[in-house]
Amino acid sequence: MISSADQELLNRKGISEQKMSEQLKNFVTGFPFLKVEAAASVEKGILVPMASEVENYLAVWDEYCKGGNNILKFVPASGAASRMFKDLFSFLDGEANEPTSDFEKNFFANIEKFAFYTELDEACVKNNSATIKELMAAGNYKAVVFNLLDAKGLNYGALPKGLLKFHNYDNSNRTPVEEHFVEGALYAAMGSKVKLHFTVSPNHRALFEQLVADKKAVYENMFGVEYDVTFSEQKQSTDTIAVDADNNPFRENGELLFRPGGHGALIENLNDIDSDIIFIKNIDNVVPDRLKSDTVTYKKVIAGVLVSLQQKAFEYLRLIDSGKYTHEQVEEIIHFVQQKLFCRCSEIKHLEDCDLVIYLRKKLNRPMRVCGMVRNVGEPGGGPFLAYNSDGTVSLQILESSQINMNNPKAKAMFEEGTHFNPVDLVCSVKNYKGEKFNLPNYVDPSTGFISHKSKNGRELKAMELPGLWNGAMSDWNTVFVEVPLATFNPVKTVNDLLRDTHQ
Repeated sequence: MISSADQELLNRKGISEQKMSEQLKNFVTGFPFLKVEAAASVEKGILVPMASEVENYLAVWDEYCKGGNNILKFVPASGAASRMFKDLFSFLDGEANEPTSDFEKNFFANIEKFAFYTELDEACVKNNSATIKELMAAGNYKAVVFNLLDAKGLNYGALPKGLLKFHNYDNSNRTPVEEHFVEGALYAAMGSKVKLHFTVSPNHRALFEQLVADKKAVYENMFGVEYDVTFSEQKQSTDTIAVDADNNPFRENGELLFRPGGHGALIENLNDIDSDIIFIKNIDNVVPDRLKSDTVTYKKVIAGVLVSLQQKAFEYLRLIDSGKYTHEQVEEIIHFVQQKLFCRCSEIKHLEDCDLVIYLRKKLNRPMRVCGMVRNVGEPGGGPFLAYNSDGTVSLQILESSQINMNNPKAKAMFEEGTHFNPVDLVCSVKNYKGEKFNLPNYVDPSTGFISHKSKNGRELKAMELPGLWNGAMSDWNTVFVEVPLATFNPVKTVNDLLRDTHQ
């Protein structure tokens, strides 16, 4: 039963009663596993451009950037850094006063290498009247960690990753936000203009805005560009209802509990952006300038692949809409959809001429993305697959392990033996050939959500995540995969990842 207080909460969040009912139904029915044909590979759907092709795609992208097109770099940046410091929180709460685990020993042995070392040292002097070295010599290691994580020090335990100092430079040390400023100037500039968009949490928006205000002019002078920086927050209307063990709405002090819907909610933020081409990359996947060459080159390459495919798709759509096409031209379009966009339909040979053209137009006239894929090195997470869609077609998809039936030996083997991994390296085309925006929520597969088990104040609950941004939220897009060097994938999952050579 929905009370008046419940209805008021739903209205405040912008969630309809029908949407909540659908979510409650999903907890009962669960989400189906996707039917997978094969893991994508170099032999099955992943392009590996030769040197001559790389040069061609670079030229295509450079030419596109001169054409007055609207380009934007979209960076999900709302994630808290608390998970980066999980081991240090455990050390702070533990009985041992000195480092005992390999992780702790590595952290303290190399502490001077962190880009935040100087600021941390100043915090220790301010709060403990002793430097980091003096505190460590006295066996007071916990004071050092406290100053790093607590609000009385650097507050890194509560800040988002985007605001932490990641990399050392001669003149100043950079946060991931600043590294994305640099990347934007190097591969996403429209003449002298660079558009950046960060999705942030409401609690940290002011801090992001302050950082941009402080640093924007520095990078404008460095690269001779003008930055247009915008922010958005995950919409409350994308929150999902939580339930108890019996799938009844979870209530806290009588009030319905809603939770953020995961990164899939950002499809709404992406939909609000008016750009022709949008790059998407996670906030923590950045490297110092000395290692940016591969990243910049292959961002341009996948963008060149996208533009090349987009231009051909637009050409075919204009031809179809003109009504003046030959049988040979239709055959050419079929070849393009199947061989270049990797979308196959076993029933295509049985379609009448009119139905065939309608089918081809539908497959051409939708958002398009080209995704970089790296060779699998055992990282957890999603990968590229050839999967069946609800209309019976087979196309390229990025899938997570939760979407695959691991009780099916064949499907499990496909996932575990996959040759490539998804580093979240996308470039997207979100307008049709007339320059009109696609409504991106129309291309989400709602059956690709995920249910997880959580707790709230000691009570068990079940939560639901929306279809992931680069998974089910982009299910009905044209998708193409391109192999990119492993050097372009350098995420920071723990603070000690910053000690790797790729971040020094």
